[in-house]
Amino acid sequence: EVEDEISTAESLQFDFGTIRAATDNFSDSKKLGQGGFGAVYMGQLSNGQEIVNEVMLLARLQHRNLVRLLGFCLEGVERLLIYEFVPNSSLDQFIFDPLKHANHDWDRRHKIIMGIARGKLYLHEDSRLRIIHQDLKASNILLDSDMHAKILDFGMARLFELDQTQAETNRVVGTYGYMALEYAMHGNFSIKSDVFSFGVLVLEIVSGQRNNLFQASNNTKVLTSYVWKNWREGTISNIIDPCITFSLSTKIVRCVHIGLLCVQENVANRPTMTSVLLMLNSHSVTPQVPSQPAFFLHSGNNSDLSSTQDYSSRVPEVDKSRNKSNQFLKEEASMTKPYPR
Repeated sequence: EVEDEISTAESLQFDFGTIRAATDNFSDSKKLGQGGFGAVYMGQLSNGQEIVNEVMLLARLQHRNLVRLLGFCLEGVERLLIYEFVPNSSLDQFIFDPLKHANHDWDRRHKIIMGIARGKLYLHEDSRLRIIHQDLKASNILLDSDMHAKILDFGMARLFELDQTQAETNRVVGTYGYMALEYAMHGNFSIKSDVFSFGVLVLEIVSGQRNNLFQASNNTKVLTSYVWKNWREGTISNIIDPCITFSLSTKIVRCVHIGLLCVQENVANRPTMTSVLLMLNSHSVTPQVPSQPAFFLHSGNNSDLSSTQDYSSRVPEVDKSRNKSNQFLKEEASMTKPYPR
């Protein structure tokens, strides 16, 4: 198996000169954007330890809802990944853009949700490996020419044994707003941590709002708490993107319901991606009633922790006791004034 991996890596490796030529010496005109790993460029090929982790991982994964890795380059200080070109950019540039999001009707948004769910199910259950992505967010979902969702960026992903469901770390990576409470606070991660991130994405797609502080009715809100409040009060239309409210349907309400199930504070209460797909596909399956979400807040907006940070230094006053965790949440909540826990 080790020999197979070496052979695979060698077959995917490009020399730096080839990549430099393909991108016109990394011309600004070829630059597509900036990711957590570095700048992203478009290039034309004549032939058709994070980077190594990502290469070896993606070389073994094949699914229509994952961005396909074409190759890589390790030369001197250069660390480059070469992916298929996905023409419609990332999800965040559509659902959060005040002009573009108007073109995304509910059918298109529902197709994107389904694509992300299928990609996550493959990673958790159907691939040769069990993969915890750890940084699932709108900017890591690319959209192809037919608006199919493709999951990107496996530089922070963790591999589990097929019978393994959870692990623990003191180095927390990811993006605030998408990170599950148990991971952000205690360094505990599992397939249910990814489910939490998926739930946040669903609520963002339905509402057109980021899961951080935003203005609603002249008040500052946090999306998960705002959705929960309106769900309890039966005013769910308040949280639906105005561009799709005219077509408010049981599918939209069901997606909000599933999103809330995914972001519940109790890890055991969150569904698996298998259950999520079942609930999305079959209206004969009755979802459970969601409980209160985990309202983990940070004093800034969705801060990117793409570079790993020591968990103990980032939250120095918090140990792994529930009482101290609750105290931290109360202090953060008092700073940002969300709906109370």
